[in-house]
Amino acid sequence: MPALDATTIKTSFPGHNGDLLAARLDVPAGPVRATALFAHCFTCSKDLLAARRIAAELARAGIAVLRFDFTGLGSSKGEFAHTNFSSNLEDLRIAADYLRTHHTAPSLLIGHSLGGAAMLAVAADIPEAQAVVTIGAPSSVDHVVHNLGAKLDEIERAGKAQVDLAGRNFTIEKQFIDDLRSITLTDRVAALRKPLLILHSPIDNTVGVENATEIFTAARHPKSFVSLDRADHLLTRESDAAYAASVIAGWAGKYLPDDAPQAGEPVEHIVVAETGEGKFQNTVLAGRHRLFADEPVSYGGLDSGPSPYDFLGAALGACTAMTLRMYLERKEIAMGRITVQVSHAKVHSQDCVECDDARKASKTRVDRFERIIHVEGGFPDGLEAKILEIADKCPVHRTLEASSVVATKLDEATR
Repeated sequence: MPALDATTIKTSFPGHNGDLLAARLDVPAGPVRATALFAHCFTCSKDLLAARRIAAELARAGIAVLRFDFTGLGSSKGEFAHTNFSSNLEDLRIAADYLRTHHTAPSLLIGHSLGGAAMLAVAADIPEAQAVVTIGAPSSVDHVVHNLGAKLDEIERAGKAQVDLAGRNFTIEKQFIDDLRSITLTDRVAALRKPLLILHSPIDNTVGVENATEIFTAARHPKSFVSLDRADHLLTRESDAAYAASVIAGWAGKYLPDDAPQAGEPVEHIVVAETGEGKFQNTVLAGRHRLFADEPVSYGGLDSGPSPYDFLGAALGACTAMTLRMYLERKEIAMGRITVQVSHAKVHSQDCVECDDARKASKTRVDRFERIIHVEGGFPDGLEAKILEIADKCPVHRTLEASSVVATKLDEATR
């Protein structure tokens, strides 16, 4: 499933009873390393903040993510009242088969809340899955029953009832309750035999953290637990969703193929592609490396990565340090670790001390980069002037000071 540009593909497929399920496939820039399947929480949707942030972070790591709305939820067709936990499991099997047929079978399974319980229950039916992640998952699927409170008696008596869940009304039928009670999740966890990562908040008021303990105890090694400190059940704070996403991406890497988007050396080209998250977020593909470029929140961005000028400053700083180190090694001069601090500003040419007379006379604004070079333990005696001279020979420095030419063309395939 190779792809040059990062993108989110809207798609759909028939669910367990033939109703179309709305889905999004987040595809990373460059070759796809692996594919993940994400299951959302009870009565939630694929577009929950946590789901979107996790999908974006995994895409940055080269992992495509399919997230979809279960039957009757979000943008999917069908009647929620006629579904149950078993039908959710069937929808997950169908989603895995959709990936298997049209893209690549899922290597990573991720589930949030009841979606996490569903992933634990269905993992054995997806042989290609190499690892499983749960977020705020209950250790017993009939945990949902306890949250129905007084409505449970009405459901038992009348066969169904209207239930308010997170400010929305849903019809819950008795068959849903009976189905939940028929499944012993810890038995399936014990038989999982796949690496398991359990993420849970110690202050989760919807699914208590004791559920994570029970899942962890039932699971076999390798298993890991990470506390989502101070997070709520839905990870509604951007920082909590971002932290969970970064943990999942880092942990999953151990169980997935190595990421080598551009294995050739030197780097043939840099690929920058919009992710669809926020106004300005882009993935940057440079050889074997995948990064985010973005703008600060104050500029309307997500602040998920350096800005374009930050990258330019980083290039100058890195090139300076590397150029100095090459010179020192060639001359066999011992010197401590080098740190280069770079700042950028647009200044009026008349105020630019370093500008020549012609530039000052132009009365234009110029880009001024300032470097501060620090050496651990101090500079060797008599070398200060030489260090400044060598720093100015850094190739990126020369590129910035020279008049470069940028040739821009349109991709013939998209014209």
